[in-house]
Amino acid sequence: MRGGLERWKRGADSRGVRQAIAYALEGSCDSHVSTGAEALAGYSDSRDAAILRFVAVGEGVATDRLTADGLRLWVEGHDPVTAERRGRDLQSPDADLVLDGTINAPKSFSLAALIHPELATEFEALQDRLRDRVITTWRRELNARRGAGGRIREDLSRIEVVELQHRRSRALDPHIHRHLWLNVKVQGVDGKWSNVDSRVAMKLHTVINAEGELAARTDPEWIAALARHGYSLNELGEIAQLAHVVRPMSRRSNQIESNRAAKLAQWRAAHPGQEPSRDVLAAIDRWAWAQGRPNKPDELDESEWESLLRDELTVIDSRLFVRRDPIGPPRARVAELDRDLLAAQALVDADARSAASGGRFSMFDLRAGAMRAVAASGMVDERELLGELIDDVGARAREGAVDLLTDARDVPAHVKGFMATSTATIKVDLAASLDELAQPGATVPADAIHAIAAHALPAGRALDPGQADAAAAIAGTDRLVAVTGPAGTGKTTMLVVAKGAIETRGQRLLVVAPTKKAATVAAREIGTAASSLHALLHDHGWRWGLDPAGAELWWQLRPDEPDTATGAPFHGPQRYPLRAGDRIVVDEAGMVDLNAANALASLAQQTGAGIAMVGDHLQARPVGHSGAMAMLTRRATAIVELTAVHRFTDPVYAALTLRMREPRSRDAALAVAHELDQRGNILRVASEADARMRMLREYFTRAQTGKRVALVTAANSEALAINEAIQQQRVERGDLDPTRVALGQGEQRLLEGDVVQTRRNDRASGVDNRAVWAIGRIGADSIRLASITDSGDTRDVTMAYAAEHVHLAYASTVHGIQGETTDAAIVGPGVDAAGLYVGMTRGRHDNYAIAIARTADEAVSVIADAMGRGAQEATIEEGIAAARAELGRAAVAHTPSLPMPGPPPTPTPIRSGPSR
Repeated sequence: MRGGLERWKRGADSRGVRQAIAYALEGSCDSHVSTGAEALAGYSDSRDAAILRFVAVGEGVATDRLTADGLRLWVEGHDPVTAERRGRDLQSPDADLVLDGTINAPKSFSLAALIHPELATEFEALQDRLRDRVITTWRRELNARRGAGGRIREDLSRIEVVELQHRRSRALDPHIHRHLWLNVKVQGVDGKWSNVDSRVAMKLHTVINAEGELAARTDPEWIAALARHGYSLNELGEIAQLAHVVRPMSRRSNQIESNRAAKLAQWRAAHPGQEPSRDVLAAIDRWAWAQGRPNKPDELDESEWESLLRDELTVIDSRLFVRRDPIGPPRARVAELDRDLLAAQALVDADARSAASGGRFSMFDLRAGAMRAVAASGMVDERELLGELIDDVGARAREGAVDLLTDARDVPAHVKGFMATSTATIKVDLAASLDELAQPGATVPADAIHAIAAHALPAGRALDPGQADAAAAIAGTDRLVAVTGPAGTGKTTMLVVAKGAIETRGQRLLVVAPTKKAATVAAREIGTAASSLHALLHDHGWRWGLDPAGAELWWQLRPDEPDTATGAPFHGPQRYPLRAGDRIVVDEAGMVDLNAANALASLAQQTGAGIAMVGDHLQARPVGHSGAMAMLTRRATAIVELTAVHRFTDPVYAALTLRMREPRSRDAALAVAHELDQRGNILRVASEADARMRMLREYFTRAQTGKRVALVTAANSEALAINEAIQQQRVERGDLDPTRVALGQGEQRLLEGDVVQTRRNDRASGVDNRAVWAIGRIGADSIRLASITDSGDTRDVTMAYAAEHVHLAYASTVHGIQGETTDAAIVGPGVDAAGLYVGMTRGRHDNYAIAIARTADEAVSVIADAMGRGAQEATIEEGIAAARAELGRAAVAHTPSLPMPGPPPTPTPIRSGPSR
């Protein structure tokens, strides 16, 4: 199960309070949502949801029901019965009211519940059990903050939670899910009320999500119910026999969103200056769902809704409603489990999730990894009986980690104070290799560089001073060279001159990049040999793979040693031989991960070649652990910083991007965001759904005039939704013919004329990973792809390749757009600092960032927040310093000088018993 933890805030004039009440009681989602509440705006009609309050005292949970007035008092931090204020009254618009934990299950679970009434009952019971587990986990693991600056950590005796139960998504598709509203007002063991430590709650949510996955895959009652209907779970936790239906239903959801946006725009045009009421929005939702279904009513009741969905499922697969024979539920024995393997998987899980924090993770992260490992093991048993197994797996995993806070006492479980031994080792090894390579040399004289530039560059082109210095350093004899700089500084132009200078002394410049796509572009523009970094390393005998736990392994073949993949002996480099004095230039070097960098450093030691890393560590980071470029830059004996930006047609905007790249402070970020707003580069919208529709509108506005647009999203799931929505609109406009179809990655529909991306290098067809194409023709056995920038540059890929490695690419995450230059760029909400900067530097002419906000000032604040970056943690020492800083921000345990008071008062009025 999956789900986020969002904050409902008070808002100006208590607007957030009103939204919370309307959402809980009416299902109304005000179009002007406050920051922190926008994720809730996409959910379904909740008028029928029971407003249940759960009170956790100790390990027990009691329930009652709240009226509308009681709910309002409760949300505002008062006792819902007596109206007594609980702790200090926080009136700031930014004050948290409730923390909303969403419990989402795999979509196939909701489909199974629609098909089988018995499974609907069992699924609700599963969510009940999970809800109770989440509430008791919150009560046990969270804490209040007390004292000046919230420096004191107080354990909790009582928390209160409200539950909302929803059956549909906003697009009226089956999506059974729950919202658990944790009131920020909590009671400590001393009987006093104060605020929960929301930072701890956010970090604990990885454990909460792991509890959901554990329940979905190991709960014996749920697994047995599935087995009675002939269902089993696949390796991803989806119901295997229904997984193929999920994508077609999601595609229909995108069409519904498109219908809804069009109808809403019509309503607003007919009612200028007004906002639609809840009833109008509900009517639009129902119309959007029914549109395109012949002879279907605009107004649907519950039974009609379920009947229409079953009809649609029957069209997708008529076998879905045929009774399946029962199967035996899986039953792995605890004694048969390899606990050391599970521990290794838990450590790999925690390490993989630590990339954004320099490789550091917390005990929460490690516990969540242990839960996910047990969930995927095939074990089925009661949650209480799995506790010993999870604890043991977590303890064994802990033995494979380095404690970065060995001398510290009282380290809370949420502090990221551990690092996988393998990650710590690779950092130490890379640092040692780079230290050995840090041998100073000499740069090429400036007059020689300018003379070569006069011959190598087109007429009228010349190097700026920074480019000349960089070319001189790369063409020189320093073993380690670092050229850093922002987007658009003309690194390619500089490399053309560096290549000429190196060749004048009879040596070679080889350009490599983290992706074959970037290397191909470099080879074409620079006119030199180029390859992906991994292709170079592979040619010199390096191999990589995963161990049984999923950890990445690297090794190098010796001469004549058989390659385990092919069985053929390794005879040394064939495509990219290197000699002493040659220069390996790593383009887009900020995206090189530690393992590849370590292999590259070893290769330089073996061959005598020099390394020049060219890139920007403030742009997109690698998929794995980052810090390689920073480590080399600190050891390089020749370092050049490029500052002159050449990409943009507007020089004022070019200067602004330099300040956006790394603002010195929060005030500096606010100043940059304010200028962006004044220039019109911030687009303010009311919700995530509105943000998506704005991106679609901006795309079509520019695409109609032949402009190339980069749409940058925070997550792959959002890119997927936008891609399929654009495709659907192009079909409705007549731009695409839906009758000639191929299947892409994840069974995505591909049509002639679609913009797509290839996601794997394929030497046979000549396509590169992350290259962007337009589909020219779909044949019986292959698909013709045309370069997005040169329609005469075509490739043919097989249907099998497309099904595994081709997907729509109208929108992408920062990794997909890194290195691209377009006419315009639109950056969606929720991106991090690298995503914002990379996205806002793709367009030559126009660049816009979308902010979900009520006011212009709030939009400026949102964009300024997105510019914030954590400190670089390239080395072990920096990781230790970051862990100590995080520990310093955490509240410390309370040591009372007086005897503790008696037990807190029992909740009243509360009735014990079932919640439904």
